Amino acid sequence: MTPSLSRPTLATESPGIVLEMQAVHAAYHGDISVLNGVDLKIRKGLITGVIGPNGAGKSTALKTMYGFLKPSHGEVRLKGQRVNGVAPSKMVAQGLAFVPQNRSLFNDLTVEDNLRLGCWTFRKDTGRVQAALERVYEQFPILRQRHRQRAGTMSGGQQRFLELARALVLEPEIIMLDEPTAMIAPKVSRELYEFIQELPSHGITVVLVDQNVRQCVAVSDHLYVLDLGATRADGSADAFGSDEALRTMIQEWLDYQID
Repeated sequence: MTPSLSRPTLATESPGIVLEMQAVHAAYHGDISVLNGVDLKIRKGLITGVIGPNGAGKSTALKTMYGFLKPSHGEVRLKGQRVNGVAPSKMVAQGLAFVPQNRSLFNDLTVEDNLRLGCWTFRKDTGRVQAALERVYEQFPILRQRHRQRAGTMSGGQQRFLELARALVLEPEIIMLDEPTAMIAPKVSRELYEFIQELPSHGITVVLVDQNVRQCVAVSDHLYVLDLGATRADGSADAFGSDEALRTMIQEWLDYQID
């Protein structure tokens, strides 16, 4: 099946849809338009990949869904409820976690201090904090080994795992990942993707933006293509399954070489 290049029409509420954008427009500083009618549907328990050229609006779409940017037109809905302009701190309380593209660690603090900051919303519940720390230490043994090390002295890959762990202490229902493998060695990138691929089996819905098209396609259940701030196409992973289909979808906007 070849993905449709026409923009889909989204229903106000759809079964299995936990987060969606309906014809969303958004701009920086009021007049630098980035999103020009983006439609996205994030399905519960799946990995939804968002691909497109540089400047297509992928990262901006995530930031708008999470509340960092307020739509000028259109709607963002979380579990069927309109959340336009809701602050990111409120989105956390609704079960969303966000791992940005740029490093967001406190470099002079230890690994464990960074993780404890992730527990800020329930910091007074010491039992829950300890349980959260133990849980992510089991998931990321390297962080247990380095819990007293300053975050800024870790490798880029280790820092990325720490950022992911800090998001997971919240036990989110949905995690949004913006370019998680940017500037990370290929071996660590593969390990990170193996971990991401397992998140739905733990009840976590994933929204993934990545310039690594092959890896993003390989792990995603559903894919969206953005270009010039609009949804160009979407389809199941099967629809993007062959190299030829992938070449057809991206050859217009990415200088992409197929081995």
